Amino acid sequence: MTPRIAQLIHKLILLLIIQSVACLSREEDTISAGVVIKDPQTIASQKQIYKLGFFTPPNTTNRYLGIFFAFSEETVIWVANRDTPLKDSSGAVALSRDGNLVVLDGTNQTVWSTNLTTGTTSSVMNSTAQILDTGNLVLREEATGDVLWESFSEPTDVIVPGMTLSQNVKTGKMVALSAWKNASDPELGSFTAGLEAQSIPQLATWDEGRPHWRSGPWNGLIFLGIKEMFYAYLDGFTQVKNDSAGNFFYTKPQENVYITASVNSTGSVIRKVWNGVAKRWDVGWTAPENECDVYGKCGAFGSCNVMQSPICSCLRGFEPANEEEWGRGNWTNGCRRRKQLQCGGDGFERLRYMKVPDFAQPLPSRVQDECRTRCLGNCSCIAYAYDSYIGCMFWSNTLIDTQEFGSIGVDLYVRLSASEFGSRDGTKLYIIIPVAVSFVCISVMIFVAWWLMVKRKGDKVKDTSIVEAGQTFTTDSTAIVLRNETKEVNIGELPKFTFEMLAKATNQFHEDNLLGRGGFGPVYKGILANGKEIAVKRLSAESGQGMQEFMNEVIVISKLQHRNLVKLLGGCVENEEKILIYEYMPNKSLDACLFGSTNPTKKVLDWNMRYSIIEGIGRGILYLHRDSRLKIIHRDLKPSNVLLDQDWNPKISDFGMARIFGGNEDHGSTARVVGTYGYMAPEYGMEGRFSEKSDVYSFGVLILEIIKGKKNTHYFNDELSLSLIGCAWKMWSEGDGLSFVEEGIASRETEEEMVKCIQIGLLCVQESPNNRPAIQTVLSMLSGEIGELPLPKQPVFAEQNGSTNQNGYSNNELTLTALDGR
Repeated sequence: MTPRIAQLIHKLILLLIIQSVACLSREEDTISAGVVIKDPQTIASQKQIYKLGFFTPPNTTNRYLGIFFAFSEETVIWVANRDTPLKDSSGAVALSRDGNLVVLDGTNQTVWSTNLTTGTTSSVMNSTAQILDTGNLVLREEATGDVLWESFSEPTDVIVPGMTLSQNVKTGKMVALSAWKNASDPELGSFTAGLEAQSIPQLATWDEGRPHWRSGPWNGLIFLGIKEMFYAYLDGFTQVKNDSAGNFFYTKPQENVYITASVNSTGSVIRKVWNGVAKRWDVGWTAPENECDVYGKCGAFGSCNVMQSPICSCLRGFEPANEEEWGRGNWTNGCRRRKQLQCGGDGFERLRYMKVPDFAQPLPSRVQDECRTRCLGNCSCIAYAYDSYIGCMFWSNTLIDTQEFGSIGVDLYVRLSASEFGSRDGTKLYIIIPVAVSFVCISVMIFVAWWLMVKRKGDKVKDTSIVEAGQTFTTDSTAIVLRNETKEVNIGELPKFTFEMLAKATNQFHEDNLLGRGGFGPVYKGILANGKEIAVKRLSAESGQGMQEFMNEVIVISKLQHRNLVKLLGGCVENEEKILIYEYMPNKSLDACLFGSTNPTKKVLDWNMRYSIIEGIGRGILYLHRDSRLKIIHRDLKPSNVLLDQDWNPKISDFGMARIFGGNEDHGSTARVVGTYGYMAPEYGMEGRFSEKSDVYSFGVLILEIIKGKKNTHYFNDELSLSLIGCAWKMWSEGDGLSFVEEGIASRETEEEMVKCIQIGLLCVQESPNNRPAIQTVLSMLSGEIGELPLPKQPVFAEQNGSTNQNGYSNNELTLTALDGR
């Protein structure tokens, strides 16, 4: 063989190897006929999110085929051969002759199979297995692409976005999670978790078939037995729906965030969110969280309150079924009715802030009084409750797994005998009269003492806070603190804080704790006695805002629940003080992080994070416009009103300027224009007309600012004599959109996505509201559901020269809010 021929052969072999590697790279998410994946080989989904391969749990040498996150390989979401482990690393996965996906041991014996049996093997002869970016392993018929089997239909202990838990209400068949035996053994354990949909859908866990925990009824927005959901949506799995076949599904749509919910070997349901910055899983929520969350802790007709000792008590009108056992702390026998119902003349005892009992039966109704009437007219009805989304809920036979939440929850009306009310009223008279007389006398004495003190001190007491005698603030919480009602404005059921408590939390509102200043006033970081961090927003005397904006924010945001809206924890109104308390946002505001080249956090905001922030803001606006209980126009969207949590999730804040629309309203007008220069739609700033499209305009400005890394109000291109919006239009219309992108994040790899966002931003800032897309359309554009975008019309360019008032004031009562971050 001549050297030349040998060289040609060598090149040919090298070319074949390169081609083989290229083919493997293109099909690395798929197992086709003849392909064998041997331990420790893996295949990965197209976007390298999930992998399929073999793994070993802690404290064992057994090997299992599983699906796990590519960026967190210890997080296994599905196991194939959970009951038949491989004893060594000689295992392999392949397609069998009959088309099933199989796991083989070192002797080529099948230890696990998809086990498809269709009567004939021809229908599954030509199959392929593929790992998808959702984490689903699917077996398809190669010719038609039909799904023959999928791992999502046989989950183990973890649910991820896109996966569904379900129950067929006709057959009872369930797709549920099943816990590992222990942390080292994926074998089927004692606990299962799934959707229970026989009456009102709810989540539940079972210990070998016995109820262990339940979420309470699903009302279309939240689970009524999960306390945290009354404050804000869990950013996890929050969709329950049914189909014509009787299946109820519980799932979470796929988004650009990695979330898992799992049931472990001790029966705990744990929701985790991937922290991309810290590269770890953060636990967001667990259940059961305390003893009262365990199913039926206090037995029938018992009520559990974790803040009391003992935690169990009988519902009003009931007594322990076994006094001796109850006294020893054995509450399993529950309680019994003191006086039997007569089915005539009975009344109802109102129990506030409850987790409603199990076995609720629904009846759609728009009027709460109808629930009472129907329950009284049915002798078997022993209790009712009302939720505006479910309607009436009725109970018969027993009340089990009832819990007192304290400051949130549902009002439960328990049916009691008329004699129960009569005897109690007679007894109460002997107690109420002397108590009332004593109270009046003491109140008069306190008032006289207080008046003398005030007169003596004069103006020195102007800022003195009210001190409650004997009141303590619970260690877990934002619990309601008693206060002097005569000194306060009614802020409904929102938790109340005292001024003294907030002064201590902020070190007397020290400048070192100042997070920023807005139109409302300064915002301080505070730390409560229990270590909980809060943001304290204090109305400034110099602020152009007052009680109207304060109450507007209280009314609006206290009724909102969404992961992209900031959570209002409470309020304080004492003397001249008006204060709102929010969850603390460690990454401050978008304004503080995005603008300024010397800001160290700006380097963290790469394009992927900015794109995620844009989508998050859009989802928050969609909730305000379409999905919340109230239809709300924010009217002051800007970077300083977008806060960032520890995971850089955006949360819209500051609802002092917001307007609530009712019925079929979709627009309004005002003579008092409020907002911030640079973010107001033309029709609003000039004529006072506002609508959903006003917020869309502000969102468009936000999109362009996030892309450019510059403030619209502070940006001016000397060379082109254009504002930020004008510059975006010029560069995009000339096909050079990438030049508009901030230099530090501009990349040819993501150019298409960046230019698309510029186009979306320009669509949002068009002059005519009719030309701007609705927010749901904007989100569809961002997600790629709308492939071909319309062309925007040229916006009105605001050339920032001497004719423009840079301070942002106007002649129609424009309320200026500073753009500093909090």
